[in-house]
Amino acid sequence: MDNRRAIGSWLSGPRAAAEEAGADFGYRGEQLGLPESGPGSIARPGRRLGALAVDWALCLLIAYGLLTDGYNQATGNWALLIFFVLGVLTVGTIGFTPGKRLFGLRVVTEAGGISPLRALVRTALLCVAIPALIWDRDGRGLHDRLARTVEVRI
Repeated sequence: MDNRRAIGSWLSGPRAAAEEAGADFGYRGEQLGLPESGPGSIARPGRRLGALAVDWALCLLIAYGLLTDGYNQATGNWALLIFFVLGVLTVGTIGFTPGKRLFGLRVVTEAGGISPLRALVRTALLCVAIPALIWDRDGRGLHDRLARTVEVRI
């Protein structure tokens, strides 16, 4: 008997092997009652990383241009503070940062609204970075799960 099929290959991973064996994982966001695709569906990792890069670049530009002399450690520290304030204010009020808007994303609570307190928790955990690197099967980071938020497509 060939056990390689049960384990999966290093390219497809264990999820593909389990699905081939008949396990049904559903689609991302199904457990949250979100659609499989289109507006309101879970944001894909590529879009999320692109939005994060745009927001971080904007914060670095603000810190470099307005607050520090040249690029040094203080520039990074100021950029992180600006990133935190930008995230709390924009996500907590309108549901997206400039980068998220550019990539067509929005942060909502699991119930579907916007909450400034949840935006504060989510952004603080995102600034720590480690929670954002741990994802569940829906593609939500630990920072989203702890804040009870979800990033969806607009």
